[in-house]
Amino acid sequence: MLDTTGAPHSVLQLSGMQSTTPDTTWSDRTLENGLRVVIQADATSPTVAVTVGYHVGGKDDPQGRSGFAHLFEHLMFKGTENTPAETIDRLTEDVGGFNNAYTTADLTMYYEVVPANYLEVMLWAEADRLASLRVDEQNFATEREVVIGEYDQRILAEPYGLLDELVERQVFSDHAYANGVIGDPDSLRAASLDDVLAFHRTYYRPDNAVLVVVGDLDVAQTNAWVDRYFQPIARPTHVLPRIAVPEYRLPDMLRMTHVGQNVPLLALNYAYRLPVFSDDEAALVDIVECVLGLGKSSRIFKALVHDAQVAAQAFTDGDFREHAGLFQIRAVLHDAAQLPQAEALVQGEIERICSENITMAELRRAQNQLASLLVRRSEGANDRSLAYAHDALLRNDPRAAQADARRYREATVADVRRMAERLFAEPPAILEYRPQNEEG
Repeated sequence: MLDTTGAPHSVLQLSGMQSTTPDTTWSDRTLENGLRVVIQADATSPTVAVTVGYHVGGKDDPQGRSGFAHLFEHLMFKGTENTPAETIDRLTEDVGGFNNAYTTADLTMYYEVVPANYLEVMLWAEADRLASLRVDEQNFATEREVVIGEYDQRILAEPYGLLDELVERQVFSDHAYANGVIGDPDSLRAASLDDVLAFHRTYYRPDNAVLVVVGDLDVAQTNAWVDRYFQPIARPTHVLPRIAVPEYRLPDMLRMTHVGQNVPLLALNYAYRLPVFSDDEAALVDIVECVLGLGKSSRIFKALVHDAQVAAQAFTDGDFREHAGLFQIRAVLHDAAQLPQAEALVQGEIERICSENITMAELRRAQNQLASLLVRRSEGANDRSLAYAHDALLRNDPRAAQADARRYREATVADVRRMAERLFAEPPAILEYRPQNEEG
């Protein structure tokens, strides 16, 4: 029998053991200025995790000025009107904690983990950098070069660094997702300080953010501190712009070839543009992903890597976003001459999952894999803090994942087949990413 003594509340719910007593460890409210505040008490460790998520990402970059959302991921650490640069580092690392941030196509997240007795200080610091960030010509120019250096290292220098960017340009040619997240160097160099300040004023505001605190805390005291430091931050009067969700459409280029300078082996990529799925539908897409290409027992891996031995790697990747999503099947081939065989194998697996039910063993394996992922997403305070912030911003429910476990559990083999038929109904965008000496 599972020992749940001291287990986080979210883990109990994920395992289906809902408590009938009121949850006094949880608080979810919205301040008058629009900031959503989510708090969960969990005394498993004498630490607290603080996440501030902003509903702004790469897709929200100004037209012709990609990389602004990513740029502010860096600028937010460069000091405020009240503090010097790197203050967040000193308030976390110097007391045995840590901090970091990341940017996606839809969100920018800032997070810290510190000993529990430093919680009030971290809340003050996060409120301070929301209210009074200092951006000047010097730190703008410095961090712009850091971001450009990231593009050089992660996109240009890595063997397959440009592959994802090429796929996004191919599949999202009519949408801002095509701009990527890191930022185009030429676009960033053309930007002015006034440009980035206008971007910050537009999106860094309390009614475009969520604050999540998880850990060894008193909920009432934490809410009092939140009121003290965040409530005085005014909600701007200007309208918060939002990009409209695009209509589903096929990419302009259904097949393209790119030759990379430092690519060791040919990569074959199938990409399907996803509409905005409901939570129930998205759960079925996750199961299709698991059966086709998650792990060494998946169909794509067994067909291309284990059995035919035409590929060194083969996997699938489902990427749900606020707007259109992306489902990819990717294989890295041993030899470009094996491309026709690899394509035939991929197409054969797509046709098979659409035309016949998967086995019960495959369904159970996928359900177990996904349940395991959900549990790992809720294990630590920082994991839960980030997950709650993500789901609050994009699903309007910080604990949306608790229902995902049920959705996976209730799926049938017929449900999975119907989703596969829908998922693969349109032709994919195919990209061949070739080494220079194998241009075909």
